[in-house]
Amino acid sequence: MRHLKAHRKLGRTSEHRMSLLRNLATSLINSREERIVTTLPKAKELRPFVEKAITLSRRAASLEGNGSEASGLHLRRQAAAFFHSGNYRRAITTRRGQTPPPRTSGVAAVRRLFDELGERFKDRPGGYTRIIKMGRRAGDGAQLAIIELVDNPREKEAQETARKRTKGSAKKKASEPKATAAAPEKKEAEGGSEE
Repeated sequence: MRHLKAHRKLGRTSEHRMSLLRNLATSLINSREERIVTTLPKAKELRPFVEKAITLSRRAASLEGNGSEASGLHLRRQAAAFFHSGNYRRAITTRRGQTPPPRTSGVAAVRRLFDELGERFKDRPGGYTRIIKMGRRAGDGAQLAIIELVDNPREKEAQETARKRTKGSAKKKASEPKATAAAPEKKEAEGGSEE
């Protein structure tokens, strides 16, 4: 029986596996296209990992009333556990007059998660990611997959262009019957004058 064996080990120790998932989550949140290509087992493990962090940001976006700032800060700190923290010992390594090292991508991911994605998924009750299978990798034959955030700008743009196409074709179809109906009347009128 496989009781309490909920996750894939991915051939790694627990620490390595958590670090891998945090790196993949950071890459997914920070990517400009809001999608990354990885192997299928990693994508399947990443999906619930990222969705829990997005749920925290969604919950923070819907907070209002007394004590919402403290609750929002608490949710932000909980979500920060899903990403690598800022630069380790940042204050100690910076000397007077030196510029501090830039913040890591984990801090940027938490910021983007709460500023943009929390608002975007505010009304969505789950299912923030999509996995698309790609086929096998040439080198080792591993099954590849794309994991992406749903309702991304590229997807919305494609829906807009599809809507415009259908509106344009609907207008053409509506105008064509009028033109064809007018043509026979015109021919009859011309035919009557010839006789």
